[in-house]
Amino acid sequence: MTRSYFWTMLCLILHQVDAAYWREWEMFHVPGGIQGFLVFNLAAIAVVLVGYRHVLLATAQAKLYAGICAALGAGTCLIHAGFALAGLEQFHLPLSVAIIVLCLASGVWLLCDLRRVQGQRTRQAA
Repeated sequence: MTRSYFWTMLCLILHQVDAAYWREWEMFHVPGGIQGFLVFNLAAIAVVLVGYRHVLLATAQAKLYAGICAALGAGTCLIHAGFALAGLEQFHLPLSVAIIVLCLASGVWLLCDLRRVQGQRTRQAA
C-alpha cells in the first residue's frame, strides 16, 4: 500500500501545482481567491502527508488515510471530467490531462491495495 499511496499523493500534489497555473480557485469559486486556495492546500496536503506517515508506519489510522487519499485521487478525476463536460477549457493541455488521469489510476490502485490489506486482516482475525 505504500507505493500506491505514494503515487496517488504525488499525483495529487502535482495536480495542485498545475491547478495554481489554471487558477482553479476561480473554477470552484473559492472564498478569498488565491488565499483561500492556499489555505485549502495547506490543509489538504498536510492531511495527505500525515496519512503517508501512517501508511509507512502501518498504524491503526493507515486505512482511514488511505481511503481519504484514494477518494481524493478518484474524485479529482471525476470533478475535472465534469468540468470538461460542462465546457470549461482549463486543464486541457496534455500533461494536465495525464496528471488528472493518473490521479484516477493511482487512486483506484490505492483503493485495491486497501481492500487487499483489509481482506488480509479479516482472514487473520478469523
